[in-house]
Amino acid sequence: MDPNFLITAFVALFVVIDPIGLAPLYVALTAGMTAARRRAIAIRATLTAIGILLVFSIFGEGILNFIGISMPAFRIAGGILLFITALDMLFERRTKRREDQAEDDDNPDDDPSVFPLAIPLIAGPGAIATVILLVGQTEGPAGYFAVMGVLAAVLALVFAMFLSAAWIERMLGKTGITVVTRLLGMLLAALSVQFVLDGLRGFGLGG
Repeated sequence: MDPNFLITAFVALFVVIDPIGLAPLYVALTAGMTAARRRAIAIRATLTAIGILLVFSIFGEGILNFIGISMPAFRIAGGILLFITALDMLFERRTKRREDQAEDDDNPDDDPSVFPLAIPLIAGPGAIATVILLVGQTEGPAGYFAVMGVLAAVLALVFAMFLSAAWIERMLGKTGITVVTRLLGMLLAALSVQFVLDGLRGFGLGG
């Protein structure tokens, strides 16, 4: 497996899922809970997100083929979706929207592990599209399991961020989180353009 592809896959998934940006939202959703319950919620949210993304990694391209959408077309559409996500990150609209979703589930008796943590904060449309795109660029079981390994590594980082979310939030502060989010947004914008170019090449356009 090409190491450069694995690095690109890791960066794309890390930027789209955004473990650092999820950390303060996890803190807000689990405020006032015991350490044991917060840990259980982190485990459930991570496992649920893994299950959702795993299903789309296996059946996503088959569903596209069934409804007549080619992978080059999906790459272009996915690239555009990721570019919109990048713009949201650059102008802080994404963080505000995630905070609004978190506020919709502010009852301490509710379990936020499935909604809104797993869906849509971790396994949102951008993450689903990225997984399908990456799997579509691989060949054979080795390539698929390599992408799944990268996904597992990113979700392991999400889980680690959840467990240390309060400490990270204190260390970075609001300004630090904003700076990191905007830097990741710039990186995601470049990756999204690359997805579009790959899709155009799949149609025989471009170099």
